Amino acid sequence: TPRYETREFQLSHVSGLDLFISYWWPGPVAHTFVSFDFDDGTPPLCISIECRPEVGEGFSPIGSMFKQFELIYVAGEERDLVGSRAGPRGEQVYLYPVHTTPEGARRMLRVYLDRINELADRPEFYHLLSNNCSVNIFRYSRAAGKGGGFSVRELLNGWIDGYLYESGLLDRSHPLSELRRQSRITDVAKAAVDEPDFSRQIRAALPQPRKPEH
Repeated sequence: TPRYETREFQLSHVSGLDLFISYWWPGPVAHTFVSFDFDDGTPPLCISIECRPEVGEGFSPIGSMFKQFELIYVAGEERDLVGSRAGPRGEQVYLYPVHTTPEGARRMLRVYLDRINELADRPEFYHLLSNNCSVNIFRYSRAAGKGGGFSVRELLNGWIDGYLYESGLLDRSHPLSELRRQSRITDVAKAAVDEPDFSRQIRAALPQPRKPEH
């Protein structure tokens, strides 16, 4: 059931950025999306870049490369975007706090908002290889001033946590295998989906990220 809400956010209170990786089956391909955190008690703002199938239309990898699906940015609360994947969709969801400064997270959010406004004026097609969730996340990260060269894991995004780990953008106080184990939030997301503090609960058991050096 569609339900739209209007909310206000203070850009000056953006304090951090989190990455979600959601797997519909084990392997090198997944869906990635982000949340922007606030330091004034405002719930996180979750934004997911997706293709937009029409009613009765299923996703087709081949079709997605031939202008079959429009591109859509879904902005909402984590209870919806995360809870629906961990629950009804039966996906395995992982949450990783990203090492960045509040200023870096604010720049990233500005890039997202500019792109959303551009799409309102000039719609685009989703493309499996050049205009998808992970490719755009990295593209916007570079636009926000976070450098880094291209990695094939931007396309094989089920392994994107390893790339970010090697780049120092995730907590490295644990081995990657242990970080992945602790970052799996599927069960707690399903259990907390009706709780008012959903976002707090899915973060409660996460490893604490290190403070960024810059």
